[in-house]
Amino acid sequence: MTNENPRSSATPRTPFTGVVALDGPSGTGKSTVARRLAAQLGARYLDTGAMYRAATVAALRGGVDLDDNVAITGVVESAKIEISTDPEAVSITLDGEPVDSEIRAPETTAAVSAVSAVPAVRALLVAAQRELIADGGIVVEGRDIGSVVWPTARPKVYLTASARARAERRAGELGSDVASVASDIERRDTLDSSRAASPLTQSADAIELDTTELDIDQVVARLLDLAASADA
Repeated sequence: MTNENPRSSATPRTPFTGVVALDGPSGTGKSTVARRLAAQLGARYLDTGAMYRAATVAALRGGVDLDDNVAITGVVESAKIEISTDPEAVSITLDGEPVDSEIRAPETTAAVSAVSAVPAVRALLVAAQRELIADGGIVVEGRDIGSVVWPTARPKVYLTASARARAERRAGELGSDVASVASDIERRDTLDSSRAASPLTQSADAIELDTTELDIDQVVARLLDLAASADA
């Protein structure tokens, strides 16, 4: 299990040296706003979910039983996962091969909750994520950043949105019908929030930001204010 830690090539507009944690379930706009926020701060960007998806691709390619935690862990441990932290050049590779499209494939999405629930897999990836975050100047998105990966992040924000808004956003991204996407989101929420290791949860000290009625620019503007206050 390896990773890389390139600095963003984006031109800094505001010198930011801290860590922004953006947590929340699917469809709340985490990825889009996190990338834009990082670019505007001149910071790096880390999509931790992409790392779990790459691990899932490794498990699927290895043909392991998704109920076999030991087999899954063995595959992930031997996998070479490298992820860019440049918000303007997002990419991820598995054993030297780009898997940016494959990690978003339906079969990967269907299996990612099972793979990411394996405690040993989470331990491996959390360690890799902490290594990437350690230098600071980074916006990190995921489901357990503020609660587990980097509890000292400031600001620590939990994005939410209504179930309908989340389903409509994801359906628009995937070109799928809203009903099927809503069902999948509900399934993943249940699995992610009920797993024993690092469940999806809102930290007590996280700022909740409901994005239901906000557009991307409004969310980013709010986050920029929070980042400026935290880094002052």
